[in-house]
Amino acid sequence: MPFFHSAHFIRLVLAVASLSFITQPAIAQEQTFNSWFAWFNNVKFSEKWGMNHDIQFRAGTDWGNYSMLLIRPGINYYVKERHTAALGYAATLATHELATNARRLTEHRIWQQYIIGGTLFGVPVQHRFRLEQRFLERPDETAFAQRARYFIRGIVPLSSHSTPSFRRGLFVSLQNELFFNIQNANATNGKWFDQNRAYASLGFRFSERYDFETGYLHQFLLRNSAPHAVTHVWQWAVYARF
Repeated sequence: MPFFHSAHFIRLVLAVASLSFITQPAIAQEQTFNSWFAWFNNVKFSEKWGMNHDIQFRAGTDWGNYSMLLIRPGINYYVKERHTAALGYAATLATHELATNARRLTEHRIWQQYIIGGTLFGVPVQHRFRLEQRFLERPDETAFAQRARYFIRGIVPLSSHSTPSFRRGLFVSLQNELFFNIQNANATNGKWFDQNRAYASLGFRFSERYDFETGYLHQFLLRNSAPHAVTHVWQWAVYARF
């Protein structure tokens, strides 16, 4: 029986979806539609050391308004099997249109993370815990804030092959990420909870090194006051491992 049709997959869907739904209050929301493009890469230099980086372009409603470029490199330290610690830097450049004038919002981050591989309802998953120190640069002010993030992701092959031996073919990926302001929330939305991103995609694994996937990402962003923001995103992503 294909793994995709198993009860394990259904349980994973429910678990990931529940993380998204419980964070969204039933109040007025502002809806927008975006497209995101991403490249994720991991390179292993030795038994203990490697690097990671991702480059993302998040296109706004007209590819100009609310668009953002993100560049995020980092160094990996492989603590033990399925445990990876990392430290890195990130820079973002976003364009927001205000009336007839556009302004650029720049953010620099230092980040630390710990990734743990495990299983959830029989499905291999990845848990990522990330802490960010955010240096926010705006036209009229600069601010410092810290944010914590929790990310969970699972890949389910659309075949009878088990996930550990999955080297080529179609798959479904499911993930969810929660964001929390842990210092100087007033510099962002003034609240402890910041946002949630739930994502489901269809992908193809070309080899042990390359995946391509495309799917729908639902971003809920809590603002200082209603209406809060919901962004419907179609995302294309490439994953590379060396």
